[in-house]
Amino acid sequence: MQLEEIMNASDKMAQEVQSTLNILLEAPYFYKSDDERLFLLLLRHKKAFAAFFGKFFGWTLIVDSKCARLAKPKWYNEQITLPNRDMFTFTKRDECIAFMLLLEFFERETREQGVGVDDAENLRFRFGDLLEYSAGRFRALFPDKKEDYADVRCQQIIRGIMPTLSKYRFLRKLKPSPGDSIGEEETIYECLPAMWHYQAAQLAQPIVGGDVE
Repeated sequence: MQLEEIMNASDKMAQEVQSTLNILLEAPYFYKSDDERLFLLLLRHKKAFAAFFGKFFGWTLIVDSKCARLAKPKWYNEQITLPNRDMFTFTKRDECIAFMLLLEFFERETREQGVGVDDAENLRFRFGDLLEYSAGRFRALFPDKKEDYADVRCQQIIRGIMPTLSKYRFLRKLKPSPGDSIGEEETIYECLPAMWHYQAAQLAQPIVGGDVE
């Protein structure tokens, strides 16, 4: 069934399809928790939505049990240079490595906490644990530059990528309970479903071996 046929079924269905299309285009990721009813509509008619985006945009629709996203293989307006494109990316080597280490940390924590992609609850972690893990891994990756990756420097790098990870919906900073006063290291972050769409092993070689500064 084509998406147009689904929309013609009723005015309500047309509105729901239109809302789903807009949600897919309004953010890098559409999570089931954003609007469960529309997400289930997308799952139910996944082939029709995928065919629509493939035919008219040349994009690929990727959907799992909790997350949907559109993969765009090409940027058409070449007058919009890379720094001005609204897209998830890191350009400095240390930032790219920090993202890879976050993925490694995420994979380790999912094993230790026994969390799977289809679990109802997302993985949560203490920020101080990520800082400690990343500092150790930076020094392991660059044993000849350990002085360049002291704890303070590594913490600066990790702090620097957190706003981007929050903006593009990889992580969500959880607010403490009313009346609680906690330090930065005790802050709890939730790993959103987009984290499952990346693998540290696939990124490790090009990032660590690259010339990006």
